[in-house]
Amino acid sequence: MGKVYLVGAGPGAPDLLTVRAARLLERADIVLHDALVHPETLALAARARRIDVGKRYGKVSTEQRFIHRALVEAARTHETVVRLKGGDPMLFGRGQEEIDALREAGIEVEVVPGVTAALAAAASLKASLTRRGIARTVAFLTPRVGRGESASEWVGAALEADTAVLYMAAGASREIAGALIAAGKPATTPVALVESATLPGERRVFTTLAALAEAELPRAEGPVVMCIGEVFRQPAAVESVLENPHIRTA
Repeated sequence: MGKVYLVGAGPGAPDLLTVRAARLLERADIVLHDALVHPETLALAARARRIDVGKRYGKVSTEQRFIHRALVEAARTHETVVRLKGGDPMLFGRGQEEIDALREAGIEVEVVPGVTAALAAAASLKASLTRRGIARTVAFLTPRVGRGESASEWVGAALEADTAVLYMAAGASREIAGALIAAGKPATTPVALVESATLPGERRVFTTLAALAEAELPRAEGPVVMCIGEVFRQPAAVESVLENPHIRTA
């Protein structure tokens, strides 16, 4: 019986992979990876069989139950199994479900953390999520609801936190902005959206909740995080959308 490692691939850039993650990939026998893992990261697993089990919103995706079965079977036939997940395995990555499935099958599992997209976006924006005097609390949220799941009260959590970062939210950005304003969040609250953080094709959008509630976002090809709070206020960008309610892209 082999061992499974749930490894965080980070936000995208291969050189943000942890040393432990890189070493595991180099000695892996088989790698089951997410859809958006960078090719250079996968190239580290030169001796491994590589299987794409990724999920993409609005596209054909691998069922989670299939991933569970594949992990169990891989551990029964290989010594070192790497489940390579975008960002950090324990944040919106269904890591706990995979851990539970492996434990139920009697398979040893270890988690190797990775840099999550919220921290990568903050680094790109050079904006501290907990800037002294402005933000003492941070919430990582998602408005998305999986099959068979009940909706969570994400709006309340976003209101209570000084800084909120929403994952898997770009497709419903207008609805999200409207819901936050309706719940009492100031319409002038700054919003920064970062697509494909840390990669050469990274795009950043600066706006406010008011402008976001009125304008459609440009179509995103990569993963997007929506960052909300005063720590993201950039005077020139915010003034431009207040005077003219169109989104400004950098």
